[in-house]
Amino acid sequence: MKNLVILGAGTSGTMMANHLSHKLSKDDWKITIVDQYKTHYYQPGFLFLPFDIYKKKDVKKKGEKYLPKGVRYVNQKIDQIFAEENKIKLEHEYLEYDILIIATGTKIAPEEIEGMKDKEWHKSIFDFYTYEGSVALRDKLRNWQGGKLVVHITEMPIKCPVAPLEFAFLADSYFKNKGMRDKVEIEFVTPLDGAFTKPKATAALHYLLEDKHIKEITDFNIERIDNNKKIMYDYSGKEVKFDLLVTVPTNLGDEVIEKSGLGDDMNFVPTHKGTLQTKANKNIFAIGDATNLPASKAGSVAHFEAEILTENILLYINGKELKDEFDGHANCFIETGNGKALLIDFNYTQEPVEGTFPFPGVGPLSLLKESRMNHMGKMAFKWIYWNMLVKGIHIPFVSATMTKKGKKIEA
Repeated sequence: MKNLVILGAGTSGTMMANHLSHKLSKDDWKITIVDQYKTHYYQPGFLFLPFDIYKKKDVKKKGEKYLPKGVRYVNQKIDQIFAEENKIKLEHEYLEYDILIIATGTKIAPEEIEGMKDKEWHKSIFDFYTYEGSVALRDKLRNWQGGKLVVHITEMPIKCPVAPLEFAFLADSYFKNKGMRDKVEIEFVTPLDGAFTKPKATAALHYLLEDKHIKEITDFNIERIDNNKKIMYDYSGKEVKFDLLVTVPTNLGDEVIEKSGLGDDMNFVPTHKGTLQTKANKNIFAIGDATNLPASKAGSVAHFEAEILTENILLYINGKELKDEFDGHANCFIETGNGKALLIDFNYTQEPVEGTFPFPGVGPLSLLKESRMNHMGKMAFKWIYWNMLVKGIHIPFVSATMTKKGKKIEA
């Protein structure tokens, strides 16, 4: 009996457990998944909690419920991976493996910036990348009387790169609906030279920021925060004042990756971008936010990776050459407020462009344009996530690799 171990029971790990439980012989392979947490979170929902669009029950479920029968679930903290020995040290036991899949994700590290996780943390400085942060921010916004709201990105890469923009757009809509938009000044502060990492999407998103009277401050590389003065300082001496700061702190890979000597300087696992095999060990694969791939750290990316990684695991077991097929495909809805959303579809080499999705010329979703249909797609994704995506069920009409059909791509 051989052992396949998955570290992390979040989106990526749960998908892989479901995919592989149907593909591997139960007589030959034992699948084990390890996670220290019992709760599975719908992380895209953290964006909606602060605005009372979602309730707590929408974003958290019992994780074991979504794991297939026959997969051993171990609820323990992962201490260290001994890659040369094919062994993992857990909180209370050791596990041996023949194949290891690292799906340990990423986490926020506000302590990396002086003054960020200080006396004002979850009082006037908030994150919305954790369940606790989103709920605390919801409670703050319910009674906030207005002032200067700053939406801020510390550094890249981050999970779901469009989420901070979405937060700014939803804040504009939220305060309009409360009849107090005139009492709130909104600023979007980023270390990038524009609103997004891709030029055409940046242009479209910049227009929306201007249209909603959201001031954009670019090339801001934060050094520290003065909690008493409520000022952010960057390394060049620029200052940004705030009354309420909603920040995306530094994102780092899990500390077990650093302790095990398997990560880069941000604890992300160096991974072959087409096969998802790690660069250091042939029997170790990585998926989702845990990798150092130049792709978005988003649920759609993990979904597309899972389909390709499942094939490559089977090829590896049979001693065959792996498929070098993952192209960085990402498909992201961008909530723009007032019941509308954008949709972008891109990969490693193709930036977002206008077009239709998923059916060329038909849609019904439009690319790089606001529409109510896109908003409906964004809202419907919660059902798709809980009922299809994490269960490893293929989503019809959406391929793991990006198609150019239906896109207005310049020659």
